[in-house]
Amino acid sequence: MSHPPGPLPDADLRMAGLVDADDVAALLNELGYPCDRGEAAERISQIQDNDRQVLLVARCAGAVCGLIALDFMYYLPLGTYTCRITAMVITPEAQGRGLGRQLLREAERRARMAGAARVEITSGSQRQDAHAFYKACGYSDGTLRFVKPLGDA
Repeated sequence: MSHPPGPLPDADLRMAGLVDADDVAALLNELGYPCDRGEAAERISQIQDNDRQVLLVARCAGAVCGLIALDFMYYLPLGTYTCRITAMVITPEAQGRGLGRQLLREAERRARMAGAARVEITSGSQRQDAHAFYKACGYSDGTLRFVKPLGDA
């Protein structure tokens, strides 16, 4: 479905439910994280059962067009809570039309209401367009993140 260029009207944002599993799986695949419907349903259930986490889906013209996931955690160095955006993805048709900014504003609103001192987001080093977008939205470069996958051993 192609959209004419230009800003989208504000999307309808709501908490994701199991009914959204197909859309969540498709969006996570879009982000580069393989996920099928069953896995998405399990992930949605995990988030629903955790009061520190939020998963929102955005609907545009009746179809899911994006998601954002939040994790509220106590941050020892600052002695307060921080809100980490653990996933944010927008369908290609909705990109560049204001939905990303709307999702970030909602994340920031929820973070303030929860008493978080800051919002942080990580982004793969190869995602240069995303980095430019975050900077344009007032996010600054943070520290480097190092990751070590844990195997079975």
